Amino acid sequence: MKFSTKATYGLRAMIRLAKSGGKESVSLSSIAKAENISQKYLERLFSELKKAELVKSEKGVSGGYRLLKDPSEINILDIINALEGKISPFHCYNKDKDEKVYCNVGCNCGVTLVLGKIQQSVAMALRDMKLNQL
Repeated sequence: MKFSTKATYGLRAMIRLAKSGGKESVSLSSIAKAENISQKYLERLFSELKKAELVKSEKGVSGGYRLLKDPSEINILDIINALEGKISPFHCYNKDKDEKVYCNVGCNCGVTLVLGKIQQSVAMALRDMKLNQL
């Protein structure tokens, strides 16, 4: 499975927020500088993370972003889903229709059982991993 820069940069930024202790807001400019990521790109990522209710923005001189929950309560699957959409490592595994497999040739090849188990294992591993563990 290959994640885009959205997931990798988003995870790096979320780890940076988690390491800040969560008590004070962290500016995007400081995250951008520390992680060597474009601030404009971070703005787009944090917009998605905010919609997913993983971070909160605070305005003002000491404004920035902070986590909405304790890092031990934020799982990696939620972060990836917020940034990438629901993950699906296989082209024939339909992530938009209740995780049912579709096949353009209409076969019943037995691969669906394998794909389903792999999908569940990946999701479970990411769900079990918490932000504070990174």
